[in-house]
Amino acid sequence: MKMTIKTGDNVLVIAGKDKGKTGKVVAVNAAANKVLVENVNVVTKHQKPRSQQDKGGIVKKSAPIEASNVQVVCPVCGKATRVAHGEVDGKKVRTCKKCNASLDKEYVKASKKEAKKSTVKASELKGAKLKAATAETAEEAPKKTTKKSTAKKVSE
Repeated sequence: MKMTIKTGDNVLVIAGKDKGKTGKVVAVNAAANKVLVENVNVVTKHQKPRSQQDKGGIVKKSAPIEASNVQVVCPVCGKATRVAHGEVDGKKVRTCKKCNASLDKEYVKASKKEAKKSTVKASELKGAKLKAATAETAEEAPKKTTKKSTAKKVSE
C-alpha cells in the first residue's frame, strides 16, 4: 500500500490516547500501514538480561500507531493537513491541501521564501492603503475646518 507519510515528517496525532501530540516520524511500515512517531504511544517493556553485562529492567519505548490516526503538519502554514499531489519543476511532490505548499524537503525552503514574499507584499499593500486613507482624511480635514472658521467669522 502506498503511504503519503514519510520518515522525517512532522505529524499531529488526531485519534487515540495521544490525540493532540505532535512528533517526528521515525519509521514507516507500509505493509502494516503503521508509523512510528517519537514520544507518541509510549509503552513499557520488561526486558530480561540476555548476558552478564546486560541489565534487565523496565524500558519505555514508542510503539507504532495506525497511519490513519496521524496528519502531516505543513512546514509553511503550521497546520495539520491532508496530503495532495502536484508537480513542481516536472517532479511529483506532496503538497499541503490548505496552503498548496510543498511538503517534500527539497521544495520546502522555496515555499517558505515565497510565503514570506507574499506576506511582505500584503503588508506593503496594507501600509500603502493606510497612507492613502490618512492622506485623504488629511485633505478633507482642512476643508472642514475652513468651513467652520468662515461660519464663526460671519456670526461675529
